[in-house]
Amino acid sequence: MNPLTRRLARWIPWKPRWMAEFARQELLASVFPITLFACLGITSFFHVLGLARYDALLLLCIAAQYVMWRIGWESTDEVKVIGVFHVLGLTLEIFKIHHGCWSYPAEGWTKIAGVPLYSGFMYASVASYFCQAWRRLEIRLIAYPSLRVSAPLAAAIYLNFFLEHYLPDARRLLIPLVFLVFARTKARYRIAGALYQMPVPLGLMAVGFFVWIAENIGTLLGAWRYPNQIHSWGLVDPAKATSWFLLVVVTFLIVAQLKHVKEDRERRLRRREGERMRRARRQIVRQT
Repeated sequence: MNPLTRRLARWIPWKPRWMAEFARQELLASVFPITLFACLGITSFFHVLGLARYDALLLLCIAAQYVMWRIGWESTDEVKVIGVFHVLGLTLEIFKIHHGCWSYPAEGWTKIAGVPLYSGFMYASVASYFCQAWRRLEIRLIAYPSLRVSAPLAAAIYLNFFLEHYLPDARRLLIPLVFLVFARTKARYRIAGALYQMPVPLGLMAVGFFVWIAENIGTLLGAWRYPNQIHSWGLVDPAKATSWFLLVVVTFLIVAQLKHVKEDRERRLRRREGERMRRARRQIVRQT
């Protein structure tokens, strides 16, 4: 086995049974994104509930989230995270539509400033994937940067999507900065009892690429239109993959921080419970 093969074997499962299990867990983590694109496909061919397409998509997305929460597929905390990303995505959509970056040409009652409310779920679906994958693959981060580094990086990337319309686009600086910040960071995960660890930048690039593919499917299904797709569909500019990579980085940074906060909270609760049990045992010993 050559050095490259050995390295790849540490990054991803390579035995067929383990690869199949990895693929299964990835599909399970992608239930909400898959559901969203299924809804896009259905509403592109059929009128649902007699509603305009964008209105039907909003109701279907809300219904899907409710069902996933009720059956325990997503926790209450994960639903809150999805809500946060819905707001962040919708805010970005409204700004970009105002600057003519893309459009939602169909009519609908649930549109704000020309943007259908369902569009926020497209960003939230990426957060849903990260939340699910984190739990299902038991992801733990090695050499993760401190909040003093990760928070400004996430803010700078998100703000650049707005400021690039007034100032030079900073992504040529931000992308190398992402690789610098995460140069030593690994994501350790478990498949079929075996541990693997992948460089975080590599994993984020893979997610960004698949999101770009999903964007092509979305535009093909008429979910939105870029200026060059108004009259006929065409492949989304591959340069857009860098935008999705940066958005994936922002999503990852926020989800990672929220996961760390939750883990710290649970650790403190376990410590308090342990102290309470020790005090109770000491009290019993004194009484006897």
